[in-house]
Amino acid sequence: MLQGKTIVLGVTGGIAAYKAAALCSALVQRGADVRVILSSSALQFIQPLTFQALSRNHVMIDTFEEKDPTVISHIDLADQADLIVVAPATANFLGKAALGLGDDMLSTTLLATRAPVMVCPAMNVHMYQHPAVQHNMELLRARGVQFVEPGEGFLACGYVGKGRMAEPEEIVDTIIKHFTLKQDLVGKKLVITAGATREAVDPVRFFTNRSTGKMGYALAEAASRRGAKVILVSGKSTSLPIPPGVEWMPIESADDMYQAVVSQAHDADMIIKAAAVADYRPAVVHEHKLKKKEGNLVIEFERTTDILRYLGEHKLPTQVLVGFAAETENLEENAMRKVISKNLDFIVANNVALEGAGFGTDTNIVSLYDKNGLIKTLPQLAKREVADCILDEAILRSEEKVQCMPKL
Repeated sequence: MLQGKTIVLGVTGGIAAYKAAALCSALVQRGADVRVILSSSALQFIQPLTFQALSRNHVMIDTFEEKDPTVISHIDLADQADLIVVAPATANFLGKAALGLGDDMLSTTLLATRAPVMVCPAMNVHMYQHPAVQHNMELLRARGVQFVEPGEGFLACGYVGKGRMAEPEEIVDTIIKHFTLKQDLVGKKLVITAGATREAVDPVRFFTNRSTGKMGYALAEAASRRGAKVILVSGKSTSLPIPPGVEWMPIESADDMYQAVVSQAHDADMIIKAAAVADYRPAVVHEHKLKKKEGNLVIEFERTTDILRYLGEHKLPTQVLVGFAAETENLEENAMRKVISKNLDFIVANNVALEGAGFGTDTNIVSLYDKNGLIKTLPQLAKREVADCILDEAILRSEEKVQCMPKL
């Protein structure tokens, strides 16, 4: 399945380095030409001979080890690579990569390559959660680096949590998907909304909600990778990096989002409304800060424009309109009511009270409904995987609409 592909496997210094040997073997068995680079720290956990036997290639360690005088090793390796995979990737490696440092064979090869890069983090749970590590990962994602998220469980340090390197089989599957990436949205325009809106009370205060935009940004990234022109209309409150190749339209209020979406909807092939838009806003926005007084404060709210209903009423014949329903009870009943009343092609519903499905998580648990009822229920998946499932369904609906159009 990977015949003819040259994969550079970078191994850095963590206990999960032993898994890299299994990963190397699995890639070779699937036909890949695997070239291994070991960091100096990786040598403390595993020896070059292991990878040499598995890959049947010389293992690179030293930037200045030039066995072939006709080439410069790290440049030649960078040019040959169809994909660079770093597994395990330590916190130290992520920091160096984010800063663009080149002080060893692996880091200089990364700087020299034009190939895609895939990173498999592995570290203590508290290290993984550290703001500096998360920031470095966001920087790398913004540059197009793909991540295979670590799993949760018992770690070598004795802690239990997120940080253990993904299993070799999962990494291999991700690599295969990378090389068989669909380009089924080329020539299509998608408008995707994400994040929360803010409704002002005065110059200091506003009302908002818990949405972080992770699902909408995952959809935008997935659609862009599949060849679409993506317009991402996003609440400003999110701190997520803008996915590569995506046109970003930041907004503040529900009215701002309405104006932005309507301006882009007339020629959109698909519109996916993943944002958490305020249903109500203060009827009066005070010019100056409201001062504290004795007793209670009463604020009158008025309805905002129902963007999804408007889009459903003005939907083009071949346009696919997808909504989201974040519920805490009566999931199917509320989702079905929404899909019918707003003329949606289908809706993505989730119970945000469930662990692993709420706001701010990296995973989601969703069910898809159309006017006829349940389409499918997905297990707990990474939001990036959920995004591809949603796009698969949207593409299917789009193809059905095109086929039903009368021939001229």
